[in-house]
Amino acid sequence: MLHDLLKKYDVILASGSPRRQQLLREMGIEFRVVVRPVEEKTETGLIPRKAAETLSRLKMSAFRESDFTNNRLIITADTIVALDNRILGKPENRAQAIEILTMLSGKCHEVITGVCIKTAEKEEVFTATTRVCFKKLTLDEIVYYIDNYKPYDKAGAYGIQEWIGHAAVERIEGSYFNVMGLPTHKLYEKLRKF
Repeated sequence: MLHDLLKKYDVILASGSPRRQQLLREMGIEFRVVVRPVEEKTETGLIPRKAAETLSRLKMSAFRESDFTNNRLIITADTIVALDNRILGKPENRAQAIEILTMLSGKCHEVITGVCIKTAEKEEVFTATTRVCFKKLTLDEIVYYIDNYKPYDKAGAYGIQEWIGHAAVERIEGSYFNVMGLPTHKLYEKLRKF
């Protein structure tokens, strides 16, 4: 089992996201949370998959060489939402959240998570993509969701595990957990072979 394979490591999740912490816990992995602040900026013009990879690497770059002693294994991740190859960030305010959800309404978009796993000896970066299709949302539904769930810390201005996931998502192609912020199926396989 993965739990036994990882016993030799001091596993660190470099994410303040309660959803990522929950998912890693549910995978049966013992870990600590250590968050190092970084400015989440990428060069303009990157395709969404490359942007997600770059951001996960950027978060890893906040750790020094000495952080990888004592058999540490560090995991970083970043999730982005893209509509027609345009990256939609986290909304800064209510108006932006309304604008983003209005754009997603009645359309399919991609949720891409970049993950970086690193020890003193090895580093691996990978992505997972899930296609999410929303029904046509009314302005009242969008405003209700934003006012009640305040999705300002979420890429694409929504959390699939919240009301909007139950009411608006018509179908998904790919990993549900990836949309929550961590592609657990892929992470499990990568860690099993790490």
